[in-house]
Amino acid sequence: MNEHDHRYFERLIKVRLASLEAESASGHDAQAIVELDQQAVGRLSRMDALQNQAMAKAQQARRDVETRRLQTALSRIAEGEYGYCEDCGDLIARGRLELDLAASKCVSCASD
Repeated sequence: MNEHDHRYFERLIKVRLASLEAESASGHDAQAIVELDQQAVGRLSRMDALQNQAMAKAQQARRDVETRRLQTALSRIAEGEYGYCEDCGDLIARGRLELDLAASKCVSCASD
């Protein structure tokens, strides 16, 4: 993998990280504590609010995992290891990296 490829993937990763940060900021209110005021919110509405809160927290957990994976990928770029399988050292297919910017294993090693 050459320097041009590293810069290309670094830009893509940074754009995705910015997108994740924006999604996290917009989803912050949905994770807020659901109030217990039964007068203001009916039982079914409260159940809906609790379900929406749980989904928002699960989405945030997925964003957090993806953010950590992408930050690790940026570290691999800085170390010159990005694009090479961390198990066998072979080149990871460009198409695989475009689908999963944080892929750290080739298809063969990932399927083992």
